[in-house]
Amino acid sequence: MIKYGSHIGLYTCNFIVSSLTILLIIIAIIAVLFLVLNFLLAPHNPYQEKESAFECGFHSFLQSRSPFNVTFFVYGILYLIFDLEIILLYPYAVSMYENDIYGLIVVIIFTCIISIGFIYEIGKNALKIASRQDKSFNFNSKVSSGPSHIYYLD
Repeated sequence: MIKYGSHIGLYTCNFIVSSLTILLIIIAIIAVLFLVLNFLLAPHNPYQEKESAFECGFHSFLQSRSPFNVTFFVYGILYLIFDLEIILLYPYAVSMYENDIYGLIVVIIFTCIISIGFIYEIGKNALKIASRQDKSFNFNSKVSSGPSHIYYLD
């Protein structure tokens, strides 16, 4: 760390160079480097629809109604549940040394209940996404036979 007023060569440093300052400079350099690499190496294939401004009321050049898989909704709900679990475990982690055995038992029971629910989801194949390699899913039909898929009907 360079301290206030220290001499480097002919110049006097009038600021503190901390690790945070160096980190911010490195982050800025990496961000600019990635932008330049993307500009130089990425394929550029502009066309009229891509370059035009998006305005509401105009018809798109492709059909905008596409099938939506409800399984992604299940993934979102599970993410929220486990994210909230982490948030609820944070106060225990901060005050772990002040808690007694009762706090540990409550955290273990809470984690077990969440884990049992997750194992139940895996057992019901609720986290399985249908793909073209899956033989049980019929992609030619408008509506799937499974309850976890909703398709818009024309």
